[in-house]
Amino acid sequence: MAQKKTIVVEQYASAARRPAIQTATLKGLGLNKIRRRRELEDTPAVRGMVNKISHLVRIVDEK
Repeated sequence: MAQKKTIVVEQYASAARRPAIQTATLKGLGLNKIRRRRELEDTPAVRGMVNKISHLVRIVDEK
């Protein structure tokens, strides 16, 4: 059975003074504070969310 690919995403910028949809996207990814990291499944939906807020988060690791 193949292992599922994952990505580690870290928030490095604040969501303050950003549109509500960007704050909601951060919460959807499980992020809400600077330097917080989450390991997420590498799916098109997650990649799309990360791309929408690429100015607030960075991909630290891909497994």
